[in-house]
Amino acid sequence: MRLFTKLKYSVPIFFFLLTSIAILTAFSSEETEVEKVESQIKKNLEERQSVAKIITPHIKKNQFPTEIEFALKENDSQEKYSVEYNLDPRLQKEADGLFKRYKPDYGAVVLMEATTGKILALSSFQKDDQKAPNLALRASYPAASLFKIITASAAVEKAGVSPYHTIYFNGGNYTLYKKNVMSDKVTKWTRKITLKEAFARSINTAFGRLSLEKLEPTDLLEFANRFMFNQEIPADFEVEKGNAIVPLEKGFELTEVASGYNKNNTISPIQGAMIAGAVVNDGKMQIPYLVDHIKNQHGEVVYKGEPLDKGFIMTVESANQMRQMMEQTVLGGTSRKSFRQLVKDKRFKEIEMGGKTGHLTGDNPKGRVDWFIGYATDEENRKLAVAAITVNKKFWTVKSSYIGQFMFKSYFEPLMKKKSVAAR
Repeated sequence: MRLFTKLKYSVPIFFFLLTSIAILTAFSSEETEVEKVESQIKKNLEERQSVAKIITPHIKKNQFPTEIEFALKENDSQEKYSVEYNLDPRLQKEADGLFKRYKPDYGAVVLMEATTGKILALSSFQKDDQKAPNLALRASYPAASLFKIITASAAVEKAGVSPYHTIYFNGGNYTLYKKNVMSDKVTKWTRKITLKEAFARSINTAFGRLSLEKLEPTDLLEFANRFMFNQEIPADFEVEKGNAIVPLEKGFELTEVASGYNKNNTISPIQGAMIAGAVVNDGKMQIPYLVDHIKNQHGEVVYKGEPLDKGFIMTVESANQMRQMMEQTVLGGTSRKSFRQLVKDKRFKEIEMGGKTGHLTGDNPKGRVDWFIGYATDEENRKLAVAAITVNKKFWTVKSSYIGQFMFKSYFEPLMKKKSVAAR
């Protein structure tokens, strides 16, 4: 009776308690779902690490064996397993054939589905050593002007800069002299350019000025880390870690980093494809994987590759603005010559393509590094990311931009033919 006496004046509180319990129950349920997701991600990572130990020795040798002998568990005896890769045999053959035709001193290309991380082609070539380790897995190449993607992304998201932001700068387009980039004086010789054009044409001094005027060193380091520099890439094969050193204070060294005019910051073709993929995938970065599934001798699937993402490394709006800049690189920037025929091809009018080039002399391997990373997407929302690199000691035989457009064309052309036949 005393209990009811107390409760009869507590109806609002009672409903509050019921509501609270419902909220807590929902929250608890939500936590459970979060835990399930976290558990699945952890399992995915652990399985990828196990697969990486099995297939990496082969991938490093540019081999993709469909049958591998290994022990599934620590105390198990070894047995043969069949391995099915995500690689598209036709695209892989096209990539391998391209390098054999042009014979650069060193070359590598990665073609990846930007929405899943599935690797469709992974090719490596070294002219003087056909048995050389897979160059696509190495991160010994200077990132060069690819780092302008990091700088531009940071400026767009952290400083609210648009692709049409005007930058005033002194000096040449592709040099980076301290007296020019550190000067904010506007003279009759001072030039101006939009961020979009500076990106497309890869103007070093303009990017140096951008870093001094709009960014803090911590902004660049934050975005370098967002784009997976200084971190292990949890692919299902081992990849060298890209390196990004950012000075702690504003100064000439910061302008060198922001413009990509330094050899210290390095990247692998795998990471390059991930960066381009994140831009076209609305800011979400997928982690690449090669293996679709593994079966035992009884035909049972013992491992199934699953997509894994790093999450959104930039907002959708920022990614869209980066696409504007990267598209301009193809339409009127440093990749325009390589993409000219493809852009003019009426069959490709519905396909948006974008990219970024980079050039610098590297030390490992020694030679002139030529980069292209880019994306392509069609009206059916198929999204591709590519990273191509060539290194030549004296003379170049093929531009990396050409390799990029070649891979895009190789992927989309058969689809267009099918569509054309179906429309008849």
